[in-house]
Amino acid sequence: MSVHAKVKRITVPEIRARKNGQPIVSLTAYHAHTARYIDPYVDLILVGDSLGMVMYGMETTLGVTLDMMIAHGSAVVRGTERALVVVDMPFGTYEESPQIAFRNAVRVIKETGCTAVKVEGGARTAETIRYLVDRGIPVMAHIGLTPQSTQVMGGFKTQGRTKDEWAAIEEDAKAVAEAGAFAVVVEGVAEPLAARLTGLIDIPTVGIGASSACDGQILVLEDMLGLSPRPPKFVKEYATMGAAIAGAAEAYAEEVRSRAFPAPEHTYKMKKVDGEV
Repeated sequence: MSVHAKVKRITVPEIRARKNGQPIVSLTAYHAHTARYIDPYVDLILVGDSLGMVMYGMETTLGVTLDMMIAHGSAVVRGTERALVVVDMPFGTYEESPQIAFRNAVRVIKETGCTAVKVEGGARTAETIRYLVDRGIPVMAHIGLTPQSTQVMGGFKTQGRTKDEWAAIEEDAKAVAEAGAFAVVVEGVAEPLAARLTGLIDIPTVGIGASSACDGQILVLEDMLGLSPRPPKFVKEYATMGAAIAGAAEAYAEEVRSRAFPAPEHTYKMKKVDGEV
């Protein structure tokens, strides 16, 4: 009987050590089978609250619940063995107090088996990040365009496009790094600012709609597969799965209506019983 060596899952210190090193490759995933496909190729998988929009058709991420994140996070962990899995803390589960954030983060870690959680916000969430890290919960931060704050921002607006916006975002980056976050997602900021943030702090920056100078990159899997109807400008589509799915569904419908499917090779024969002719 052959024995397969267990694959070692990437750790938080390994991601942290990638600062100024080999770029961190990251994608989102929300279910076991897609996570299984990407697991050999990525370093970090984020179970993002973007699942509210991608999986459930919500207009924003604000309606996502902790139970939803735990259900999808558990599926992704079951479908992977190599990548570090990070689960988003959804809106309303960490803002009230560090103590409530800790209680909810513990539930996420215990019930999903993931390694770390992600929280949005910079200086305003630094105290919470420090509280969680001090109690053994690894935290990935998220600054710049923070989707849970779109109602305050007035929509999904690029940040840092004028120099007078830079100081606040720089303070956010420094605050989360000093609080103990092991990495920070930098989303939707002007390229020069993203590059500056990467040089400003000593933890890895993971860009999305940011700069190639970041220490890594992340995209929503469905966006880069061509499954999203209106992908953001910063997305490169590496496949056209949406068109492929539509084409397959059309071909299937035609064969069902013409009774070409199922063919004999897709059906089951009767078993012969002794004595039957």
